[in-house]
This record gives sequence, C-alpha cells and structure tokens, in this order.
Amino acid sequence: MSSQSRLTRAYKNAQILTFDKTDKFILFSDCHRGDNSFADDFANNRNIYFHALQHYYQHGFTYCELGDGDELWENVHFESIFEAHKNVYKILRQYHLQHRLFMLWGNHDMVYKDQDYVDKHLGSYYEPIDETDKELFKGITYHEGLVLRYAETGQELFLTHGHQADWWNYTFWRLGRFLVRVLWKPLQVWGIADPTSPAKNYKNLIKVERRIKKWILQHELKITVVGHTHRPRFPLPGDIPLFNDGSCVHPRSITGLEIEEGAISLIKWHIDTTEDGTLKVARVLLEGPVPLESYKV
Repeated sequence: MSSQSRLTRAYKNAQILTFDKTDKFILFSDCHRGDNSFADDFANNRNIYFHALQHYYQHGFTYCELGDGDELWENVHFESIFEAHKNVYKILRQYHLQHRLFMLWGNHDMVYKDQDYVDKHLGSYYEPIDETDKELFKGITYHEGLVLRYAETGQELFLTHGHQADWWNYTFWRLGRFLVRVLWKPLQVWGIADPTSPAKNYKNLIKVERRIKKWILQHELKITVVGHTHRPRFPLPGDIPLFNDGSCVHPRSITGLEIEEGAISLIKWHIDTTEDGTLKVARVLLEGPVPLESYKV
C-alpha cells in the first residue's frame, strides 16, 4: 500500500469532531514519554509539559495528541512509563473525564491500534498505597486520524501522526521497535541517535513532508496537521496547508499548535529567567494567530 493510500484510509476512518469559535484545542505530539532512564528524552521536559497541561486544563482547552505520546519502542510495558510520569497521566485523566482528550497512535505507540491492549493497560492502574486497582482511561479509544470540522466555514482539519508517509516506520514498525530496544536504546545513552528516525535524518524528513504535501494537493488542499518529523511547520495562507506541531522532546522546550477563536497558532513552552534570577515556565508565540478561514480554498 502506498503512502497516499495509507493517508486516505486514515482520513476516511478518522473520528469526526465538529467545533466552533468557542472551542479551544491544544495539539501536541511526539512526547515519547519514557521510564525516566537516561534514554528517556521526555524526562528533560516533563516539568515544562506538566505545567503546560495544567494551563490548558484550567483554560478549558481540549487536548489532542497526534501520536508517539508513549515511547513503546524503547520500553516494553506501559506500566513503567506510567510510574515514571504518574502526575502527567493523572491530569490527562482529568481531561478524559471531561471528554476533552483525543488520542491518536503513531509508529512508536502503534500497539494502541489494538483495543484489547488499550483496555488492558490503559483502562486502570494498580495503586500500591491502598492495594487496589483504580480507573485511568476507562473506555478510551485511540484512532489513526481525527477530523476537526469547523462549523463556521465547513473546513476540515485532518489530524494524524504522519508516519503513513514513512514506508519504513509504518510497514516495518515491529522491526524498528526491535532494533531500537536491542541496539539504539543502549547507544542512545552514549549520545548516538537512531539514524532511521526522520527527526534525526534530514533527507528522510524532506521525503515524508513531500509525500504528505502531494496527498494534500490531491485532496483539495485540505488542512493537514501531523507530527512524526519533530520539525514545526506553520505555512502562510496560500501555501500548501501542511502544519506540524513539532514535538515535546526538543532540547529544553516543547512546541505545539493552539486553535482558539477560529485561529491557529504555533507556540513554544520553555524555561525562562526573570530579572531577579527566578526560573519560570513561559509560553512563547512563534507564529500566528492566523484565522482558519485564511486557508479556505
């Protein structure tokens, strides 16, 4: 199956969510939450990410995660990831309870395609303090794609991870997972990166973006938002409307896309220093806001 066919299938099978100007969304991807070991890239930014989650929860945002949220190539079991970042999952649970949590799977958490796996590992967790099982994400379903339908203009924003345009990482994800676990995870501790990752391989990154752009051109310039490559993208109106929310494993920062009042923005959260030397987590607007209707064909 070609990358074009895989993207089309993801779009046709996508969950549809209609929204208007009163709705607010935060789009993150590629958190790669790990077990807090030396190979856990997320650990460096976990306090930034947790603060951002609190901010968006308090301000009424809906959280959309575009795949690779959990690092299930380097780590065999979700339980070790949960124990390492329990505070993160507890606030995500609050989103879930208010129906403000939408999760997609990517190549590093492709096991979430299996609903039985999701129910078994994400539905509940064991709390050793009182020796009971407690609910976590009971009833949650991971999707390959999500369509946000803007009621004001009828526009559709197609959200997916983007690995559909990456032949190796989609078709041979099990082999990739094996190689990461036995080879690249130990080497990563010494600073040697996986060369098959599009985030580390610029030529592969360009190929992935080119294939997705081709799909967009064949589908009436539909606004498409992906992750996977870890490279933020924010096109100008009139350009091919391919957005990328970046990742949560940038050195010392995380990036994402906000949709608020019918406009889209690219943002960054990072550690900043005040004049008196106090450290704080700060939000920086990188691009936008640009009204969604500016991308209407």
